[in-house]
Amino acid sequence: MAARSVTLGIDLGTTSVKAALVEAALGDPSGFVVLASCARAAQAETAAQSAAAGPQGQEQDVKRIIQALHECLAALPRQQLRKVCGIGVSGQMHGVMFWKTGQGCAWTEGGAAPVFEPRAVSHLVTWQDGRCSSEFLASLPQPESHLSVATGFGCATIFWLLKNSPEFLKSYDTAGTIHDYVVAMLCGLARPLMSDQNAASWGYFNTRSQSWNLEILRAAGFPIQLLPDVAEPGSVAGRTSQAWFEIPKGTQVGVALGDLQASVYSCMAQKTDAVLNISTSVQLVASMPSGFQPPQTPDPAAPVAYFPYFDRTYLAVAASLNGGNVLATFVHMLVQWMADLGLQVEESMVYSCMIQAAAQQRDTCLTITPTVLGERHLPDQLASVTGISSSDLSLGHVTRALCRGIVQNLHSMLPFRQLREWGVERVIGSGSALSRNEVLKQEVQRAFPLPVSYGRDVDAAVGAALVMLQRSLSQQKS
Repeated sequence: MAARSVTLGIDLGTTSVKAALVEAALGDPSGFVVLASCARAAQAETAAQSAAAGPQGQEQDVKRIIQALHECLAALPRQQLRKVCGIGVSGQMHGVMFWKTGQGCAWTEGGAAPVFEPRAVSHLVTWQDGRCSSEFLASLPQPESHLSVATGFGCATIFWLLKNSPEFLKSYDTAGTIHDYVVAMLCGLARPLMSDQNAASWGYFNTRSQSWNLEILRAAGFPIQLLPDVAEPGSVAGRTSQAWFEIPKGTQVGVALGDLQASVYSCMAQKTDAVLNISTSVQLVASMPSGFQPPQTPDPAAPVAYFPYFDRTYLAVAASLNGGNVLATFVHMLVQWMADLGLQVEESMVYSCMIQAAAQQRDTCLTITPTVLGERHLPDQLASVTGISSSDLSLGHVTRALCRGIVQNLHSMLPFRQLREWGVERVIGSGSALSRNEVLKQEVQRAFPLPVSYGRDVDAAVGAALVMLQRSLSQQKS
């Protein structure tokens, strides 16, 4: 084994940034060891740069995300960072940010280590953005793709800005996801590279031809010069143009991956596994057989979408917008009620108390449909509570019903019966909201009566590192 067989994985998530150092396991070509990992809250939410976006706008400050990234790197062991031979990056899909070519960042000496600081960049408009109404989406041209376009998708956001804030777009000449930006800055790329995983998440990308719908977009007046070049996931985007912390200059950096695909890569040991991730949102994923091709035209009402994975294969994905964010909304509501009553209480204490109460309340007749954010296939659906009786109003009843509702909503999108038909024999559970919530785990077991095993919180970061590790090991063999 070569001395430098350590890879760094980075995941730029919606609420946190994670990093993991991974090394191949001795004597096991398919095994790996996580040497160290770190997570930092991004705390990057900020007001929309376009006033026209209104309260539906969901944006994040890129500078805060990069600051959290650097805090993660600073917390990792320096002697291990010196051994890093490859960097894999994943992040929240669908979102879009803009920057000026050649002015996206400045490298500075950040104490003991060089760091890059964002310069001529916009905010990140995230996947949670709701500025594109159903009426606006209906006015857009039909994509030549098996995936429909929803609010929060990069191309839909650019169309909205073109119509509502055309001056804003004139300030920038480059666009990408937050993780495309990080890769471009690390490698000093003049134009960002984007994997088909992220391109498909923007909309108006044909996975069969591996190309943007340029004619359709050009005819609609879309600024196609903003679209990144597309590369295979798992390929190398470039090499680090500077030493970064203790990572040597010239280290290979992979094309940025979707966080969903990176999570699955770290978890899915067998084709008969399904992966259930409950973090800010929820995804239930199963692997499609080699050679599978999705329908050629999009079905906006279909709850299951087919996302590109690796080696031109696909994942069947039920992606719910309502997961840990719904629990966070409930906690925030309770804290606000307490404040209105003149009582101050920490959100963390409320969360632990309500999970404890729900764990003791094993069943309830209360039914909560938790879709406060709608769903991509049902954008106008709201949440509801039914079956209310005076005996079901305790904190335990309501929290149990809320956790059950999150899982049942997912089950309505991709039922247990369908998983069995696809040959799924086990569920791999991952994601921070699931790993820390015993009640959600119970409800998963109730809805999907299969063996369930749980992964690590840093799954996407580990997955991104593993993609680069496998590449490094392949290069060593050849």
